[in-house]
This record gives sequence, C-alpha cells and structure tokens, in this order.
Amino acid sequence: MNKPKIIRACTVPASIAFVRGMIPDLAKKYEVVLLSSPGNDWKEIDQERDMVKCLEIPMARQIAISRDIKALWRIYRMLRREKPMMIHSMTPKAGLLCMLAGWMARVPVRVHTFTGLVFPSASGLKKKILMATDRLTCACATHIIPEGEGVKRDLLNNHITKKDIHVLGHGNCQGIDLEYFNPERQYSVTGSDQRGKLPKLFEVEKSVEFAQHQHLLPTQLKDYFTFIVIGRLVGDKGINELITAYSRLHHEYPKTRLILLGHTESKSDPLAPETLEIIRTDPSIEAVGLQYDIRPWVSVSDVAILSSYREGFPNVVIEAGAMGLPQIVTDINGANEIIVEGKNGTIIPPRDADALYLAMKHMIDDPYWRQSMANNARDMIASRYEQSYVRRCLYDFYDQIMPTV
Repeated sequence: MNKPKIIRACTVPASIAFVRGMIPDLAKKYEVVLLSSPGNDWKEIDQERDMVKCLEIPMARQIAISRDIKALWRIYRMLRREKPMMIHSMTPKAGLLCMLAGWMARVPVRVHTFTGLVFPSASGLKKKILMATDRLTCACATHIIPEGEGVKRDLLNNHITKKDIHVLGHGNCQGIDLEYFNPERQYSVTGSDQRGKLPKLFEVEKSVEFAQHQHLLPTQLKDYFTFIVIGRLVGDKGINELITAYSRLHHEYPKTRLILLGHTESKSDPLAPETLEIIRTDPSIEAVGLQYDIRPWVSVSDVAILSSYREGFPNVVIEAGAMGLPQIVTDINGANEIIVEGKNGTIIPPRDADALYLAMKHMIDDPYWRQSMANNARDMIASRYEQSYVRRCLYDFYDQIMPTV
C-alpha cells in the first residue's frame, strides 16, 4: 500500500529547521514532500534528502501582490499534481498561500501552525491587513495549531478564528535536544573560528565594519558577570532598551559584560543610531554576530535576557534554560509560559528600560536568588519541552486528523 503523502511548507528554507529532525520518523509512515522558496539553506537537510522530495516555489516574506499571486498559482498547480493527503504550513506567508491553494485544490487535510503573530504589535492599516490575512489563513485551514497558549488567546480574543484550536503538549514545535544543550559538556571557540564568521558585523547602509576593539573569547569571559542576548539586533527585539539599561548598569558594575549573538538589519526595523554607536564603541559589549553554535557563549554566561516586544514561542529561552541559565524575559507570548516568576527566571514589562535595569541589578546583587533559579532551569525545561515528547505530540495529532487510508 502506498504511503499517504504529506507536504510540509514554510516560506524560506531556513525554517526547514522546524521539520529537519522529524524527517526520519515521518518518512517511516508518510511520503514526505518539503516545500519552500529557493535558497542556500536547503543544504541543511542534505543528509535527509533521500527520504523526502524537495520542491522550490519562490515566496516573498513581505506583501508583494504580483509575486504572491504567481506563488499562489504555482502552489495550486503543484498541489493538483502531487495530490497530497495533507499540507501543513508554518510561517505567515507560506500559511496564507498554502492554506488558500490547499482549499482551492481540495486537499483533504490543511494544517497551519502559528509560531507567532505579527498583528498584535502593529497598528493602523497594517494591523488590519495582517489580521485579515490571518483570518483567511484560518478560514482555509481544516486544523490550526497555536504554538503556545498566548498565541491561542490572541487568535481567539481578536476573533481571528472561531474554530476549536489546541496547543500540542506544553507548546513549542521543535522541542529541545537535552544532550546537545548540556551544561556539563565542555565548549570552546577559537579565535579563528570566531573571526572566520565575522567579516562584517553591522549590516547598516554604509556597511560599517564591526568595532575595532579586541573582542573577548568565551573562555575569557569567565572573570566577568556576563549577560547574553540571542537574536536579531533590531528594534522589536527590545535591543534599544537593553543597551540603555546595560549602559546604566555597567557604570555601577564595571566587571559586567554583555554578549550579543545576532545580526543587525538596516532596512527592517533597524536599531537607533545611538544604540549602534554604543555597541560599536563600548568594549564591554561583545557583539559577536550570528553564531550557528550558541553553546560556547551560553556556557560562560550568568544570565540570559529576552527583551522582545513580541514572540511566538521563543526557542532561545528554552535553549538557555536547558543550559542552566536563569533568565530575564519580557511579559510576552511564549516567554511568559516558559519562565515561571522566581522559579527559573523573572518577567518584566516590555519596552521598559528601567525595569530591565532593575532586573539585571537584582541578578547581580542577589546571588542566592539567582542560583536557586539556575538550579531549577534545566529540570523545568526537560519536564515540558524534551524533544521526543514534543515530536510525539505532533505525531499523535497527525494520527488523529489523517483520514484512514
């Protein structure tokens, strides 16, 4: 008997990471097809390519009406040709196009996972457009998975859908590999490894070279109280407020350091010029750019910070927790589900540099409080987000919704 065919779709191939580790399990039961835009990140699944079929259809991440119509038509034709039993999309544009095309092509099972919502932090006409596209995505889907309870509340409270929706397990759609993110292991980064990935740090209009002061390697940071931030260096990640708070803190506590793991963007939500200038010139700020292995930097840090205005279900909070770090997070979707106040971290209002400063100061001044949260961090992550458990929740869901073949 032929295996039922399922298509997993995302807008850009970098998001294939959501599916990559599941491919061997899924391929045992289904004929798996992956759909995304063209891009170099397809190479990340080279080892699994013999298990799946990979299809490339260009999809714009931003609103681009003519390109979106072309993509919709191509996806529709692909679905008519492939005749899948299910299409399951993630990321906003892939969700809109694939759910609409799936409805047009009468794909029996159409699933979309909302990993986050953009409209809650938007305003005016843009917010109305984003809400309308999310409503259309939900209307065309047969099943909707919110990644966390906060996303679920936003979908229901803003009348995006009236369908019965459920969070799988405790939320999150990847889970955490506890052996990979293991604080007991030894991690190192050499100077050549670090420099090799950092030809330019700041992707601003004039392609400014990264700061000329000598960056410390992770092993040298052990002499300092180190805060770490992982993610894009853009406005809605709260980096402007973070730098304001840290600059104030560093005047009082000179033996502090701040690690920034992530790249800047010059066109989409860039940082304030004064923020960029501080990052460039302050030798206590280690802006080490995008790092594919965050563990060496996390392993020598004392506290992780997520200062975002919005998230869906932030994996970096799970990863830092698995590495045993207490955390400061903003009171936003996902983060306020992973962190329990006073147990494995502390929760502060978003967009509030003063609250961030006080939380960072408290972490330094009260080592017993900080250590008690560090002691709880890994166990709390393991009990709710261990990878095999998260994947099993999805596989069970597929078993429930797939027609009997």
